[in-house]
Amino acid sequence: MVKPFIPQLVYVEPGALEYPLGQELVHKFEQMGIEIRQTTSHNQIRNLPGDNDFQRYRIAKSTFVLGVRKTLKFDTSKPSAEYAIPLVTGCMGHCHYCYLQTTMGSKPYIRTYVNLEDIFDAADKYMQERAPEFTRFEASCTSDIVGVDHLTHTLKKTIEHFGKSEFGKLRFVTKFAHVDHLLDAKHQGRTRFRFSVNADFIIKNFEPGTSSLGERIEAAVKVANAGYPLGFIIAPIYLHEGWQEGYTEMFQNLAGLLADSARKDLTFEMIQHRFTKPAKRVIQQNYPMTKLELEESKRKWKWGRYGIGKYVYTDSEQVEIKHTLGSLINTYFPEATIEYFT
Repeated sequence: MVKPFIPQLVYVEPGALEYPLGQELVHKFEQMGIEIRQTTSHNQIRNLPGDNDFQRYRIAKSTFVLGVRKTLKFDTSKPSAEYAIPLVTGCMGHCHYCYLQTTMGSKPYIRTYVNLEDIFDAADKYMQERAPEFTRFEASCTSDIVGVDHLTHTLKKTIEHFGKSEFGKLRFVTKFAHVDHLLDAKHQGRTRFRFSVNADFIIKNFEPGTSSLGERIEAAVKVANAGYPLGFIIAPIYLHEGWQEGYTEMFQNLAGLLADSARKDLTFEMIQHRFTKPAKRVIQQNYPMTKLELEESKRKWKWGRYGIGKYVYTDSEQVEIKHTLGSLINTYFPEATIEYFT
């Protein structure tokens, strides 16, 4: 089982100590004997240990930064929410395909923002502007927040804030099973707790440092029993030898463990594997031994948002993916909603 994340190194932005959460976390890390360094800004972490880019990248992924989120203009390009809510940036997982490798660029360290009240106030204003419509906030656009929340309880506080809201809903997705501290949160059904699931082949080969499929499913059962609305994201859907059997086995495992009560308001989101030219370069630099298939000639070129092109599966492959996984969802979870395939 993957142990809960403990940073090797902590940096603190001066302003973070003006907030109770910043003080609390510094005290916690001092008690744990972790080295704490000062930094002028959470965006400016320099002099990370390591003799080369390969070493520095891995050390950065185990470095935790306490910062103040000054930009409170929320945005999202996710199809499942109106806004992103910025709580954490960065992830300790080592998923070979992850888009954060390119979006984070030279800053792969993990940043948590301690000015929670400011963030909540900004979120409340967005809700008020759209009332009486519900406003959905995505908390995992730039991180896997569950992976660090056993240290910060930021997510727990956010869940309870949305539980008290009139027109707000919260969503996030995780590959980690460390959910026990979230089970008693007063969520009032306003938070959809989603798990990223995949065939064993993908998890074993391309998602090191994350919880196993079995651990994620066990965590999903706990979450459902705690009354959270539940969802699953199958991402990235990746074609490998025997992929139909691999995904069938995944759904059988899921169906075998998930109680009937968890299936009534269940959602699925499906995202095929894609990559860009810059992503390919970064992936091959950070994970030189990866078995990830990144051959442009086998893919279809597609223009994305913001004018950035990406390589996706061919039209016929997409039809097969959508049909195969859609049929499996309808077979094992006929009451579930498929929110999108992209």
